[in-house]
This record gives sequence, C-alpha cells and structure tokens, in this order.
Amino acid sequence: MPSFTFRKAALCLSAATIAALVASPVSSQQAASPIARYDMDVGTVTGLAAMGSGMGAGLSMMFGGGGNKQMHELILRLGSSRAPAAGAPKADHFMPPVARLGASVPLLSPKPGTRTDDVPQDLPKDFQRPKGRLLIYWGCGAKAGPGQPVVIDFARLSAGQVPPDLFAGAMPIDRSVSPGNSKTFGEWPNADTRKLVSADSSLLGEHRIAGNYAPEIKFALAQDFMPAITGKASPIAGGATQISWNAVTSATGYYAWVMSAKANNKGEFQDMVWWSSSASRQFGGALWDWIAPAQVAKLIQQQVVMPPSQTNCTVPAEVTAAGGDFALGNLYAYGPEANFAYPPRPANAKTPWKPEWTARVRYRSNSTWLLNGPDMDAMMRGGEEAEQPRRKKKCKGGLGGLLGAVTGDGC
Repeated sequence: MPSFTFRKAALCLSAATIAALVASPVSSQQAASPIARYDMDVGTVTGLAAMGSGMGAGLSMMFGGGGNKQMHELILRLGSSRAPAAGAPKADHFMPPVARLGASVPLLSPKPGTRTDDVPQDLPKDFQRPKGRLLIYWGCGAKAGPGQPVVIDFARLSAGQVPPDLFAGAMPIDRSVSPGNSKTFGEWPNADTRKLVSADSSLLGEHRIAGNYAPEIKFALAQDFMPAITGKASPIAGGATQISWNAVTSATGYYAWVMSAKANNKGEFQDMVWWSSSASRQFGGALWDWIAPAQVAKLIQQQVVMPPSQTNCTVPAEVTAAGGDFALGNLYAYGPEANFAYPPRPANAKTPWKPEWTARVRYRSNSTWLLNGPDMDAMMRGGEEAEQPRRKKKCKGGLGGLLGAVTGDGC
C-alpha cells in the first residue's frame, strides 16, 4: 500500500498539474463597442472543490465530517475603455442584503505581479521535469475506444512534443473581461479582499456597479446559485467504474473527468491517467469554465458534453487498470446565462445599437470527489497527523515532487 504521503498527493491531483506543464495559450478578444463590460461568474461547489485549508479539512469534506456542505463561488470582473476620471481606479459592486457580503465588495485593479489566477509561463529554476507518463482516455463505456490511450512522455515535454489537440481546441475563445482587453480593469476576489461567499448567500435582487472609470451598471437577478451536484462511483463487472450524479435543476449539460496515478515503492508517481466523458478527444480549455447555453447545446450535438437528461457515465476498465488504487472524479453542471445592456438591444436588428455597458452572469455547479478511496478511518487519522507541525522536507523530483508543491504539502 502506498505511503500516506503518496495518498495525500493523489487526493489533490488536479488539472492545474497538467496546465502548469502544457499550458494552452488563451488569447482574448479586443474590447467590444460598449464603454464597459461586466462579467459575473456564479458557482456552487461541493467536495474537494470546496475544501478548506489543511489536509484535515479536505478529508472532512470528502467523508462528511461537517465540511461537506455546499459552498458558493463568485468571480466579478469589470473592464472599461476609459481611464479613471480622477485618481486611482475605484469601483464597487453593491449587493442585495441577502448576499451577506455587506453593502458592497470592492473591484480592485490588480497591481503588477499580484495576480494569482494566471498559469505561469516559466517554470521555477529548480523545477525537475517529471519522469512519468500521461495516459489519455475518453468516452463513456465499459471498454476504451480505438486509439486509446494516447501516451505523453513527460520527459519529452522539453522538446515541445505535446499533441496540439490535447485541449478542446475546437471550442471558440470566450470573450471574458480581462486586463488584456480593458484599458481599466477591476476584479473581486482580489489580492486585498477574499471574503468567502457563505452557503446561505443569495444573489436574488438588485445589483449595482459604480466607479470612476465606467458608467453605472444596474440589473436585477431572478436566477440564484444553482443546486449542488454530487457524484458517486461504483465498480461494475469487468473492471469498469460507474459514476452517477443527481439531476441538477436548470443544468444545460454535464461534463466529467477523472484523474488517477500509480507510484513506485518510493512514493514517486510513474504514470498519470486522465479520462474525459467526451466521446471525442476533447480535454480542458473552456470545458473547465462557465459555458453559454447555446455553446453547450452545440457541444451536446458533438457529444463533447452530456445532455441534461443523462445522470451517469461508465469509466472504461482500462482507465481503472492503468490508474492507481483510487482517483479523483470531477463533475461540471453547466447552467443558464443572463445578459443585460443599456440601452437595451433594439428589437429590429437593422436599428443601430451602441450600448454604454453590457453585463453577463454565468452559472455552473461543480464537484470533485474521491473514487475508490482508502479506509476512511485511516485517512482521517492520517489527516489529523498531517495537520501537526512538522519539519520542512526537501521536494522530490519528478511528478510526485510537483504534486507535493501543488498541494502545499511540503513535498
């Protein structure tokens, strides 16, 4: 049985590991005609996706120790073609009282070097390339389809030998508000304020965004946070794994992926396994994000996203055999989208229209959970021990060391 250190690293396997190694560059469209654009991404998260700090909190979240209640996420971005009217940029989003975030939250303009959501373009000087491999599978079914797995040797990444279709390249680039397509930009959460949105928060009601570099934006929301999505897994005859989830109200489609890994007797990862529910080789990109209902409908036709009527999918036996003793499952329920503008878009498409501002509110529900995990009591005991102070260890090389760094586990 692998050491507990290995198990802790495996618990936190995530797409961020792959993204750091084979970052898919994302370009942004230039700012459109409105003076200001506002993006509001609204999420409901459960399982490891909502875990608190520390290993104990993560284990409690997974096994129902009071931490497995749903949590909410809220990402706000304001972009404008204007410079501040006077002084430094300043903007606030004034919330309805039911949001439980105070009268407003500040949309701060990030200072250089303070952003935390960008994938690093350069690896640390002491970074050691993983020595293992990435095995890629896709599609729901008891057996893997033809041409699987696609194998990526991490040792060859330095030569740039990464298949160009690893990510969902067929999907259009989103027009999200960003510093790159805005003369002045503000966001929340930010480097100064990271207040959590409580589980009983609501977004229903009037919203107002006001600042010194954009017109005042006002709209009312009739759609609240989506219900939680929760997944479970069951082994079936032949070695495959059946994953299933609850039907989520207002979901427009579902997407799932699973990651697992095997380690040697030193606790170092040798092979990582990545599986996607898509019927074709579509991974990452916008599939990890919020997706507009019209785009989800197209992806359902292409069998990239599962329809809202589907609540189960079989992970092929080859994925289970190639992976370790347990794996992480991740589920996305894409949701509705609300759009606002001032002045409103004319009913006649031939009538000229140049809005002062536009606002977009996107919804989704997401859950990450442990498939085929080890003994709960042993994990909880280990999690408690992991929370005790311990001497900093030197990171191992290879993929195991990378995961240790990603998890903040001291390697």
